[in-house]
Amino acid sequence: MHPTAHPHSTDPTDPMHPTDPRHPIDPAHLPHPGGALRTPRTPRAPHTPRIALIGDRSPHVRSHVRVPVLLDALAERDNLTLDAYWIPTPDAAAPGAVRGFDAVWVLPGSPYASEAGALAAIRTAREDGIPFLGTCGGFQHALIEYARNVCGLERAAHAENDPTADEHDLLIAPLACSLVGHEGPVRVTPGSLAERALGAARTTERYHCDYGPDTRHLDTLRAHGLRFTGADDHGSPRIAELPSHPFFLATLFQPELSDTQPHPHPLIRALALAATEHAAPKPHPTLPSHRPA
Repeated sequence: MHPTAHPHSTDPTDPMHPTDPRHPIDPAHLPHPGGALRTPRTPRAPHTPRIALIGDRSPHVRSHVRVPVLLDALAERDNLTLDAYWIPTPDAAAPGAVRGFDAVWVLPGSPYASEAGALAAIRTAREDGIPFLGTCGGFQHALIEYARNVCGLERAAHAENDPTADEHDLLIAPLACSLVGHEGPVRVTPGSLAERALGAARTTERYHCDYGPDTRHLDTLRAHGLRFTGADDHGSPRIAELPSHPFFLATLFQPELSDTQPHPHPLIRALALAATEHAAPKPHPTLPSHRPA
């Protein structure tokens, strides 16, 4: 499963065999979207950033189908080439599954095959300072992870994953009005990471979800350092970020569905830039010279 496994394995049980969704090959060679996302016209440079795409890839999830297109556009139009690896949520539960990556993107498609895997990937990105983006289900699970592991809300639950949970434990609850297929405005907090990435204080975004944060727990999340920096016109949270982290951003909307062609959504470009910076060689500290007196 580790992305540095031999890329030319002929063993179909090898996680890097071409039939595995994490194998980094040209998507044009696949019968369905995905796999990986770097094409022969964008050869890997010595420090090409690697991004872990966490999700249970499906040709029926539009955002999954869009990802290869977006990453090609980043390479061709912004000169931001990423080596992308799909990691199904059950595999993401393995210890260290996303360590060594330069970015982690938890994609839509919930309920995930493994809630634990999605949460483990988010926690590693948060604790290890790996640039992170969570969209739709990734937003919802980023809040769950933070509530359980930082805020002490160990029973924080997602109604889609645990429909029998006590309502007082629900952090992610059914929305009063479904946002499936909805498009709406988002007001962005001045000076936030989201505003810097978007380059605007207001944006219009697309959704495909039925669940969102329950307001009763928001103050607890805020008190422990999470900031809600985007909201709809009624004040409902749509963006969350972690100022103490190099790049930690989550959106209830799906920027991968944006029609800002020919350029990818600014938040996706911002993640690619953060991954590039994370992958850049770090200068060695200068040691003091010890000359004889």
